[in-house]
Amino acid sequence: MNVVLDYIERNHAAHIEELKQFLAIPSVSTDPERKGDVLRCAEWVLQAMKSAGLENVQLFPTDGHPVVYGDFLHAGSNAPTVLFYGHYDVQPVDPLHLWTNPPFEPVIRDGKIFARGAVDDKGQVFMQLKSLEAHVKSTGTLPVNVKVLIEGEEEIGSVHLEAFLQHHRELLSCDTVLISDTSMFGEELPSLCYALRGLTYMEVTVTGPNRDLHSGVFGGAVENPANALCGIIAKLKDEYGRIAIPGFYDDVKNLSPEERAEYARLPFDEEEYKHQLGIAHVDGEFGYSTLERASARPTLDVNGIWGGFTGEGAKTVLPSKASAKISMRLVPNQDTHDIAKKFEQYVRHIAPPTVKVEVTHLHGGNPAMTPVDSKGVQAAMRALEKAFGKKPFLTREGGSIPIVLLFEKILNAPVVLMGVGLNTENAHSPDEHFSLRNFYRGIVASALFYEEFVGIYL
Repeated sequence: MNVVLDYIERNHAAHIEELKQFLAIPSVSTDPERKGDVLRCAEWVLQAMKSAGLENVQLFPTDGHPVVYGDFLHAGSNAPTVLFYGHYDVQPVDPLHLWTNPPFEPVIRDGKIFARGAVDDKGQVFMQLKSLEAHVKSTGTLPVNVKVLIEGEEEIGSVHLEAFLQHHRELLSCDTVLISDTSMFGEELPSLCYALRGLTYMEVTVTGPNRDLHSGVFGGAVENPANALCGIIAKLKDEYGRIAIPGFYDDVKNLSPEERAEYARLPFDEEEYKHQLGIAHVDGEFGYSTLERASARPTLDVNGIWGGFTGEGAKTVLPSKASAKISMRLVPNQDTHDIAKKFEQYVRHIAPPTVKVEVTHLHGGNPAMTPVDSKGVQAAMRALEKAFGKKPFLTREGGSIPIVLLFEKILNAPVVLMGVGLNTENAHSPDEHFSLRNFYRGIVASALFYEEFVGIYL
């Protein structure tokens, strides 16, 4: 194993330069104008996988963006097979003016690399590829059989991946799935995520008159769709932070006393948390801690709202329509389609009769929980402890990776969520970045994982 770790240390500077190339490709999957860039990024990943020594590398087209696959299957039939999954697509960069540097021109400041996709998920995907390369280039082999699957639609709900998994079930068969798309608890506090929230993403459009109207002539006589929309949103939660949709909590798997005790044990500084966010107070569901609210309880949030005049100066107008995008984070055992149905029924129920309401379920995914006693989780805990020099925590994460449940359902393989990003690294926000120290330690931990997994498995 020493030759593998020596390879990682010796090539660290070169790995950073290659990562810059990866981050420079604007692979925004939700933007139709970036379709060519997304394809170019997939082709870059294909070449990176070949350079790492993977075999059978190929690009699979889908009805959306392509999937890239490769493998290295020389450990023998008695050795376990690990499938690594990641994504090469990234979030949009708006608002652009809040970036210190252009989002697709990677820069290094204060030991961090800044660019869209740095931590979510290009940096962590590349970290895994380099760990495989370190084994293959320094020893000629890998301790386990490895398959790699990197997609280009995670940021838009992995809309075509289920069909891909179903069609290629035999190709992708494995003993465990490794994913590096989650966060640690802190820079020097390694942790392993065992549960993810799900997502239901909705759009609501409220329409009133057949055109924008003069607010002086028609104000007070005609319902203002923007006012009506605000009224609808105000009724979605109560004064205690509870979501008011009937039946919303019916299937929620509540935290056990043991889980709440583990949350209380985490070294969380709420004052520093507020300071970093520039807020005076935290907020959320009554009766739960900030950490519990942020990762283990369901939520409902307005992600965007628009309608009427929003330019400079004044324009006295009643808008013809107003819209909002609203997301709900779900916890085990909630179902995204069930929640979407309940959301729509409630919105239509509370909407005033003076407007028309359109409700659209844009996308979503179910929550996931992985068994903490699986061989993969135990191997990851050991690998992280060796790489970081301290025993990791077990934590939940508030974000969503819809593919997790699909792997368990279709491939019948438990998932290991071994990410080394940080929640403070601005994923989905301006000035996204990734600690280069954790990038390096993540390569080491990933390389160690394969050694630890075969040891536990056999």
